[in-house]
Amino acid sequence: MFASVTSREPTWLRRAALRAGAVMSAFVIAACQPTGGSDIAAGPETGQLIDPSQPVQVALLVPGGTGAPNVEWLARSLKNSARMAATDAQGATIDLRIYDTGADSAQAVAQANAAADAGAKIIIGPLYAEAANAVGNAIAPRNINVLSFSNNSEIAGGNVFILGNSFANVADRLVGYGVKQGKKNVYVVAENDVAGQIGGRAIETAIARNGARLAGRSNHAVSVSGIDAVTPQITAAAASGKVDAIFMTANNQAVLPYLTEKLTAAGINSQVSQFMGLTRWDEPASRISLAQLQNGWFAIPDQGLKQQFEARYRAAYGEEPHELAGLAYDGVAAVASLVRAGKRNAVTSTGLTQSSGFSGVNGVFRLRNDGTAQRALAVAAIRGNQVVILDPAPKGFGGYGF
Repeated sequence: MFASVTSREPTWLRRAALRAGAVMSAFVIAACQPTGGSDIAAGPETGQLIDPSQPVQVALLVPGGTGAPNVEWLARSLKNSARMAATDAQGATIDLRIYDTGADSAQAVAQANAAADAGAKIIIGPLYAEAANAVGNAIAPRNINVLSFSNNSEIAGGNVFILGNSFANVADRLVGYGVKQGKKNVYVVAENDVAGQIGGRAIETAIARNGARLAGRSNHAVSVSGIDAVTPQITAAAASGKVDAIFMTANNQAVLPYLTEKLTAAGINSQVSQFMGLTRWDEPASRISLAQLQNGWFAIPDQGLKQQFEARYRAAYGEEPHELAGLAYDGVAAVASLVRAGKRNAVTSTGLTQSSGFSGVNGVFRLRNDGTAQRALAVAAIRGNQVVILDPAPKGFGGYGF
């Protein structure tokens, strides 16, 4: 969620901004000519019918070939996780074919078309939102669905689904939990970059959906001076007694610690107005010891399931999986579960959006008609320098699992 930071800012903030920008670009990128969105009604059924008794060709598009070590690790993790899911698909035969897209949308489109030419029935990937949007547009005339690794709900719809844990999903979980705890007046604090604004809109939508009240909003530049400038406005709102919670889009690198430190120094903390975060507050682990983050709420996947997957991955491949590796497993395994159940519509929008959902490596999830994903999350807080689960992640929607 970091944009550019001026050279006058402290070195620690500039370094963190660059690191965070590289990571977040894999998660949220503004899309051009989106195929749909969470506010658009579902259209006609997309995707092809299959013969579930025969091998089903699945194309995996990953950002391999860039030469950047972290991106290559991510691409390798996605490939390996997809292979694990295909191997685990007992009762279904998944013909998994892997295509490297680099970081280029045009290459992603070319590879998607090559996969379609080879007989792919569904595409899993690519990673970047802009590439996923381009692939969806290009492949729509061929009636093939795309399960992107993106978490940007603004590209979802039509034949494009997002597997990533969207800001909308996190915001809905936290606001919904907050309302049950009496935190109905929510103040939004968002960065003024692309990701921050998408996150801010997601929070406002969640506030309306859950019957809460938008108590105000502050946007700030991603800089020390930007945070300093907006802190008095947030502090005054919280001190008014009309704000139950302050929901921040703040990234878990530099912005989050500095923003919460400034608010705490001004007398505002979770005891005054409950802090909520759109990102993981327990990562990196060094954040757990920060006094200003104590008692703040954030959402996390089912950690038991996540640890089981990571242990299996390490045993099979001798290295840690990337944080996003499970998305590839989930995509392949969801298709496999429907094929195993004998569903001819396993790769159509109707089959993929079954209300019962699927059991993923990070917990249960289901795909919605608007192309977004609903993922079960736990509500967590940091207390005594430890992560405490306040409300466990739901265990299932019922129906098929894998």
